[in-house]
Amino acid sequence: MASNTFFYVFLLTTLLSPSSNNICLAARHLLDTAPVAPPPLPAIPSIPWLPKPTLPTLPTGGQLPPLPVVPNLATMPPLPSIPTIPTIPTIPKIPTIPTIPTIPSVPKVALPPTVPTIPSIPQIPAIPTIPAIPAIPSLSPPPSAASP
Repeated sequence: MASNTFFYVFLLTTLLSPSSNNICLAARHLLDTAPVAPPPLPAIPSIPWLPKPTLPTLPTGGQLPPLPVVPNLATMPPLPSIPTIPTIPTIPKIPTIPTIPTIPSVPKVALPPTVPTIPSIPQIPAIPTIPAIPAIPSLSPPPSAASP
């Protein structure tokens, strides 16, 4: 999968390399040439005026009819009287709540006078040491002859 990706990157680089070369040459050519004056702007054509519309005259049809008149009503009948609210009976008094009896205090607990001791950890016996490593006779060199 990675080889395909590398192949596509290599192919894309190979194909785009000449185009970047041509772009560089074109840019260099533009920098080497003398600046040219821009062409003159074309003249803007004038917009013709549109004719103004004429409004037709409103027709006159004589006089308008009279507005309708609201008839006068006779006097209003008297409103019915509002019924009276009955009196609210008095609420009886709420009896007083009895007092809560006091809770006796809990006696304080005392700690024992001495704290038990933690048992001691037994000592680990010492590992015996080997005084010397025994030599294998076939691998050890022969004793040297000491000359006085």
